[in-house]
Amino acid sequence: MEFGVFILMQQRGYHQTSDQVLRNAVEQTVAADQAGFDAAWYAEHHFSNYGLCASPLMMVAHMAALTKRIRLGSAVCVLPMYHPARLLAEAGFADTVSNGRLELGVGSGYQKFEFDRFGVKIEDAPAIFNEFLDIIQLGIKEKSFHYDGKHLQLPETSISLRTKQKPMPPIWLATGHPETQARAIREGHNLFVTALLNGTEKLHQIRQTLTGIAAKQGKDIDDTKVGLLRCAFASDNESELRSYVENARYQRRISEALKYRRAQSDDGFLVTEEPGQNEPSLDEIRANLPVGSVDYVVERLVEEIRILKPKHIALQTQLGDFDQKTMLKQIELWGSRIIPAVRKELGEDFFAKAAA
Repeated sequence: MEFGVFILMQQRGYHQTSDQVLRNAVEQTVAADQAGFDAAWYAEHHFSNYGLCASPLMMVAHMAALTKRIRLGSAVCVLPMYHPARLLAEAGFADTVSNGRLELGVGSGYQKFEFDRFGVKIEDAPAIFNEFLDIIQLGIKEKSFHYDGKHLQLPETSISLRTKQKPMPPIWLATGHPETQARAIREGHNLFVTALLNGTEKLHQIRQTLTGIAAKQGKDIDDTKVGLLRCAFASDNESELRSYVENARYQRRISEALKYRRAQSDDGFLVTEEPGQNEPSLDEIRANLPVGSVDYVVERLVEEIRILKPKHIALQTQLGDFDQKTMLKQIELWGSRIIPAVRKELGEDFFAKAAA
């Protein structure tokens, strides 16, 4: 069972500077490396305060020089917003300078607000994504390649700086689309899923869905490396718990505002926070999540792992304007107590089955 930190780099208001948001992300990654986390993940977003990391691969390259052993991943590079030849070269650079620590997460995107500003029709995103995924695998595996698709064409091309990992870095697909999930399972890629702010019922549903998709591909879902993106926080301090849950709700509100354009930003950058339709209360959100005392978080996380059977948990650490010093202590707490306790509770049999 692997554990990572997922860093969104949000700027909840102008009381946070963009420089502070970046420095916090750097500090959290270094802390996660020192605490023994397996990976750090960086999201890609543009043109709003929802997330300030415009280039996960640049962040990977920067953090490669400041960390020793933690793997560094894009979660995700939104493929329709790139040119494939440039992304391939940048992936090669990031994997090389990190000495083969790159985890290459890719997705098709979901925020029309961003697509409009890149001149890409969001309706074309799934088809572009599938062609781009073809190109990624060709460009990393083959010394020279060409591609002639509906949306993307490349003449005979060679990428100068190639990835250190052979035949390629691990590729993660982050998607809720059954067709793309089927492709990940069929082609042996890793798969990122999220239950958002929902509870164990949603995890049962995800497990059932993935099991069915895998069966249609003639596969066992446990042969696919599944990662779960999850909000979780351990503390005996009620104000810290409340703040974490409130920031998790804030993140979800802004995400939905950008996806559905229910709320416009006041100044073209800061997105107005408005409650979502049928939004659960803070108490309901907290009850859905592994949030509480250390013992409770360990118990709840073990329950969730046994339901979904992921091989990777990506903990959301940078939400809204949550206090940085508190989050750094939280990362250390996970490394020293929570992760060892979860692994012990699951036992060797669980890991043997997961690795089989």
